[in-house]
Amino acid sequence: MTMNPELSAALDEPVVEPRKSRKNNPEKTRENILQEAIVEFVQQGLSGARVDAIAERIHTSKRMIYYYFGSKEQLYVEVLEKLYGDIRNTESRLHLAELAPVDAIRRLVEFTFDHHDRNVDFVRIVCIENIHNAEYVKQSGAIKAMTNNILDSLGVILRRGAEEGVFRPDLQPLDVHLLISSFCFYRVSNRQTFGEIFQIDLSDEAIKQRHREMVCESVLRYLQP
Repeated sequence: MTMNPELSAALDEPVVEPRKSRKNNPEKTRENILQEAIVEFVQQGLSGARVDAIAERIHTSKRMIYYYFGSKEQLYVEVLEKLYGDIRNTESRLHLAELAPVDAIRRLVEFTFDHHDRNVDFVRIVCIENIHNAEYVKQSGAIKAMTNNILDSLGVILRRGAEEGVFRPDLQPLDVHLLISSFCFYRVSNRQTFGEIFQIDLSDEAIKQRHREMVCESVLRYLQP
């Protein structure tokens, strides 16, 4: 039986799959850029960071990054907002208002300690921003608004504690926030130098737990009447 030549030619042709349309996901693209920008800024600082390097990591173009963020400096500002937002957003989910004042403070201190310990990039970016004299934090109303929220929440806890007689009545939320943050931040920001000078491994789990309990007790004793 002889096959029709046209049918034979058709069967010999490779099957061409229909082209699948690419789905554009701007939010995912922005998030990918931000994640890689964090790495670049942490490793190189603001001055040394290169938009080309960020683009290479996520296989995109500088033009695409500038389309979403406008400039390297604006990208850096949004990295700051993301990292501050991560800690502030998680704080808001601790349900501190539902706890007794002493328990609320303990939870807040433990969370702050753990967050700094697990998020070294946040600590390093804050150190970099201090080198720039907070020039870019000044440009962000969002960071200030987020921080005001935790101060308001802390103020409510302190007032409740004072009314119940478990805390002193003259406490300032900003002072307590500074007390909590300073120890948690310093042991991460100065981990290498402190560890070398005093020959201590601050990443050791036993030492970490000892320090975690120490800062909790220190803060709670300061708050006592």
